Amino acid sequence: MSRESDARDGAVMGVVTAVSCSGTHTMSKPNAASITLVAGLGVTGDAHQGETVKHRSRVARDPSQPNLRQVHFIHAELHDELRAAGFDLMPGQMGENITTRGADLLGLPTGTRVHLGERAVVAITGLRNPCAQLDGIQPGLMAATLDRAADGSLIRKAGIMGVVLTGGEVHPGDAIRVALPDEPHEALGPV
Repeated sequence: MSRESDARDGAVMGVVTAVSCSGTHTMSKPNAASITLVAGLGVTGDAHQGETVKHRSRVARDPSQPNLRQVHFIHAELHDELRAAGFDLMPGQMGENITTRGADLLGLPTGTRVHLGERAVVAITGLRNPCAQLDGIQPGLMAATLDRAADGSLIRKAGIMGVVLTGGEVHPGDAIRVALPDEPHEALGPV
């Protein structure tokens, strides 16, 4: 069975390795024993929770925009890559709510439904666009989360964003299952 058919069937594609939340607009988010996702809002107690945008630069432009960034995922494999390049990073430090291992987050198409634990479901809306605040963690970190494809196009590696469809608690160790949307698939773009 192919990996794509596994994803269509909702097979386990990875595991949650850490969950993080911060009630203030800080880059790093402390790890928690669990987080609670609320449908249409995001992570309970997180500064980015809400139906409309909470990211400060987006609020300044238009506070009525829908919040497509309720939940931020980063793959632990990125942390591994960055550590090998000399960056000292821990889960949650780059602002993610959910750190994963084993799921090809960046390869998921827009609209993929990510099932976490027993109940929670998040619809993937797009890529996180790395910002200069990453350099506040360690100089050069923003550039290290960007790459170039063979055709010269920019590759953003700093995780993906989504909106909560079905609420529930998420814990480290929870299984991740993905359900791909109907074809044709739309590649993730920055949100």
